[in-house]
This record gives sequence, structure tokens and C-alpha cells, in this order.
Amino acid sequence: MIIFPTIILIAFFLYIYYKVMLVKSRDPLQQAYMNSKAKICLGTFVFFFGINQYLFYETRLSLFIGIIFLILGIFQFRLGIKSSRHYRNEYSKHRA
Repeated sequence: MIIFPTIILIAFFLYIYYKVMLVKSRDPLQQAYMNSKAKICLGTFVFFFGINQYLFYETRLSLFIGIIFLILGIFQFRLGIKSSRHYRNEYSKHRA
């Protein structure tokens, strides 16, 4: 099961990348867009981390913690997708 740790690492590094790009940017609209992309990566990280922990330990406690991580990951991912769509449209209107 090398796929889950790979996805976890990629999502974590993309989260760090977008947070660094957020600090570098001066435009508030671009910062909000980068923050929404970071939320998507954080949601992906937490979601797959919860799955990986359950598959690694396979106990009842890890199942409950994994379910909590899955729910939190889905919420972060959905919030990131919604705000990313919104700010992408606003950014395209701003540039035009």
C-alpha cells in the first residue's frame, strides 16, 4: 500500500507550497485563491491520512479516529473547492 503514503506526502508538500506562495503574494485576491488551494491540499492530506492510519493499525480506536479525519478532510476539501471556484472567477474578472 505505497499509494496512500505517496498521496499523503504530495498533498503535504503542495500544502506547504501554497502557504509559502500565499506569504509571497501581495494581491489579496491572489492570497485568497492560494489559501483555497491550500485548503484543498490539507483536506486531501487529512482524508488519506485517516484512511492510512486505519489500514495500518486496524483497531476500533483507529477506526473512530480515522472516521473523524475522513469527515474533517471532506469538509476542508469541499470548502477549498467552493472558495477556489469563487476566487478563480473573481480573479478572471479582475484581470479582464
